Amino acid sequence: MLAVHLVSFFFSKLQEDPTKKVDRFLYAMRLHDDQLKDISARFQAEMKKGLSAESNVTATVKMLPTHVRSTPVGSEKGQFLALDLGGSKFKVLQVKVREGMGIRRGGVEMEEKTYPIPGELLAGRGAELFDHVSESLKDFLHEKNISLEKKHPLAFTFSFPCEQSTLDQGKLLNWSKNYQVRGFQGKDVVQALREAIDRTGVLAMVNDTVATMMTCGFDDNYCEVGLIIGTGTNACYMEELRHVDLVEGDEGRMCVNTEWGGFGDDGALNEYLTEFDKDVDAASNNPGKQIFEKMVSGMYLGELVRLVVLKMAKQGLLFDGFVSHALRTKGKITTADVAAMEEYKNGLKNTKDILTGLDLNPSPDDCIAVQHVTTIVSFRSSNLVSAGLAAILTRIKQNRNLRALRITVGVDGTVYKTHPQYPKRLHKVVRRLLPECHVRFVLSDSGSSKGAALVTAVAQRLASRRRKVDETLSPFRLSHEQLQLVKARMRTGLEAGLKTKGPSAIKMLPSFVYHTPDGTEHGKYLGLDLGGTNFRALLVKFKKGLQHNTRLYHKLYTIPQEIMQGTGEDLFDHIVECISDFLDYMGLKNARLPAGFTFSFPCEQTAIDTGTLVSWTKGFKATDCEGHDVVSLLREAIKRRNEFDLDIVAVINDTVGTMMSCAYEDPQCEVGLIAGTGSNVCYMEEKNPGDAKIQKMCINTEWGGLGDDGSLNDIITPYDVEVDQNSFNNGKQRFEKLTSGMYLGEVVRQVLLDLTRGGLLFRGHVTEPLKTRGIFETKYLSQIESDRLALLQVRSILQGLGLDSTCDDSIIVKEVCGAVSRRAAQLCGAGMAAVVDKIRENRGLDHLNITVGVDGALYKLHPHFSGVLQETASVLAPQCNVTFLPSDEGSGKGAALITAGARLKEKIS
Repeated sequence: MLAVHLVSFFFSKLQEDPTKKVDRFLYAMRLHDDQLKDISARFQAEMKKGLSAESNVTATVKMLPTHVRSTPVGSEKGQFLALDLGGSKFKVLQVKVREGMGIRRGGVEMEEKTYPIPGELLAGRGAELFDHVSESLKDFLHEKNISLEKKHPLAFTFSFPCEQSTLDQGKLLNWSKNYQVRGFQGKDVVQALREAIDRTGVLAMVNDTVATMMTCGFDDNYCEVGLIIGTGTNACYMEELRHVDLVEGDEGRMCVNTEWGGFGDDGALNEYLTEFDKDVDAASNNPGKQIFEKMVSGMYLGELVRLVVLKMAKQGLLFDGFVSHALRTKGKITTADVAAMEEYKNGLKNTKDILTGLDLNPSPDDCIAVQHVTTIVSFRSSNLVSAGLAAILTRIKQNRNLRALRITVGVDGTVYKTHPQYPKRLHKVVRRLLPECHVRFVLSDSGSSKGAALVTAVAQRLASRRRKVDETLSPFRLSHEQLQLVKARMRTGLEAGLKTKGPSAIKMLPSFVYHTPDGTEHGKYLGLDLGGTNFRALLVKFKKGLQHNTRLYHKLYTIPQEIMQGTGEDLFDHIVECISDFLDYMGLKNARLPAGFTFSFPCEQTAIDTGTLVSWTKGFKATDCEGHDVVSLLREAIKRRNEFDLDIVAVINDTVGTMMSCAYEDPQCEVGLIAGTGSNVCYMEEKNPGDAKIQKMCINTEWGGLGDDGSLNDIITPYDVEVDQNSFNNGKQRFEKLTSGMYLGEVVRQVLLDLTRGGLLFRGHVTEPLKTRGIFETKYLSQIESDRLALLQVRSILQGLGLDSTCDDSIIVKEVCGAVSRRAAQLCGAGMAAVVDKIRENRGLDHLNITVGVDGALYKLHPHFSGVLQETASVLAPQCNVTFLPSDEGSGKGAALITAGARLKEKIS
């Protein structure tokens, strides 16, 4: 007896493992990781091709824009009807979306009814199909007691490839899934639905893949990819809009429907196609099309298994070479059979039952072999899906410049839901291909119908938010008529300031600078420049007659805030300490150099070397300075230090210094503009009202005071009022607070705070940083508005300020910055138009050619400020040809030039 058992044992060992012969037979279907990475790279290339307007026509992966610009955020709400058309049945639903409040998440309630589609309609006329849809919808409305007279918002899931130009329009590219409805390709399916339905407004048409992403995105904010593995297969994801050539605009994201089933239609997968894939394709109703889908989706997996089993049987590898009529019949093995055969416990039993049902008499080894065939076919499917998904996730990671990516994939489809091993295999391979990505898979619990309603809800939320943001920013968008009024008020203020001896909004302070440089300046001069948070000391050497041969040495010193807002004595002692350091640095401590002092605050002057401070601006509040001669204060501080002496020849405003510096390069420069921390203009006035003998004098307008008399109240917003009330000089410098770098960031912060409190930004969460005055510096406007800066970088800037923003938040923040900075530039342009028109009229000219010397970080560093300012000035002063010349060396050089001119005049006289 023992001998019989030993013989049986050795005989069984001699028999081949049934899975081995299947492995050899289906070797080409067993894909290793290098092959999957190659397929993934090819798919990435096709994605890029599909996104490009130039190559989209020839791309097999169409990358269709869906016009879905956001996933759900929890604030969506409303009641919607939904239609879901994509198979042999379709559904009508009533969907109620409840807004999330506080820590409670939003919710979705649904009532639905499924309606069959008669087979003849799948190959009939399009009008007949949509009439059937319309009748079914009316039946649903009647059953649910929903009014047929009231207009209802409708979401439409249409699971076929469509080209969309808007969210509520879609031209059918081609039918799939056994649909062959006549006379419909190239037509707008939404319009067809509208024509069939009288009392509904179709707000959104979406693909089932997009709807799946939206359904899962309602419960998971990280869900930005949708995946269908069912009768068909497809994927969608949130692409950066700047990469979607087929849609205008470059800010934000848009869901792209890849239509990846067509991958390989150009031969890209030929080396991975088996004879069974080619047979399935040849017998399909669209040979040569949807190659990837035919290798992956539930519509074809069962047929692939049947063809493999049939050939193995013909070659005598199964069933002792017996082939039944049923095994020869197309469609006899379904994808449901494949899933049943791979069940963990009952798989072999199910395999035997299914094969017996095909009039076969399988042995145990036959059952093991056929089960292994199904495993290889379905495993290849999940591997190919993994490769495609890895390509999408890699693109998202690269788009966002991330080392690691955390993302959720929303999944639907019968293969994924019913196949016992498919999800686990898919997850494992994706994570193996992309170890640096943390990928979560979420099964869609309510199918694509809920997602379509959510797309509609999101569209309504975005439309509502768009209206509210537009309403908030509309006061910043000045019309041509408003800018004309600002120009007129500026002109009135300029004239009033020249004529009035008493107080006026625009001071029009004489500078006692009578002419611009003429090229005769020569010698060594010291320039001192105080205008903001820095103090600058310069040594300038001019060579006679050589305007462009100037040597300049300088050093920059910081003015601490406690000095800016301390005592006047401390401030001027600090300035003198900086001068002493500079003279040591230059080795000029013992030389009594002539010096020009650029003092960029409003001063009343009675001579070139005296200036009484009218009021501090730009955050300075040093005591015992207002009403005092700043030159005397500087001289007294030099005496207190008793280390050196200076011959202070002139005190000038930074605007005057900028004009003089630029006039040294361009004789037509007779206007100076500062657009930086502060805002101001000077110009050469034809007649000095104080002295009829003098034909010209540079007037420091101090135009920042325009509006102090209420003349700008009609364009001042509540945000400007808030900024003014929180400033140290409430009610003063109103024009400067609308136009200068010191205040623009704070205006933006006030707008962002209001939008957040209204639930339009940062999910309505008002953070401590957002409530902090001064945190949003004007430099952030320049960075955020840069054309070269992607929204991801904008988001990074905001996160650096403690503001956790979404992509949509970043778009709105950029828009707010743009509205505030554009208004500032337009107001400066309107003011400049008033100045140059006044010069033209003073000189009795029909046309004026003039140059404006400009300095200031806002003008120089902001990406759009200078262009908007110039355009506005040109439109409002059409009879003036104005050239804007940025100052390279600032107002310190201008102070040295004025000093040189004054010394030269003394020698001549």
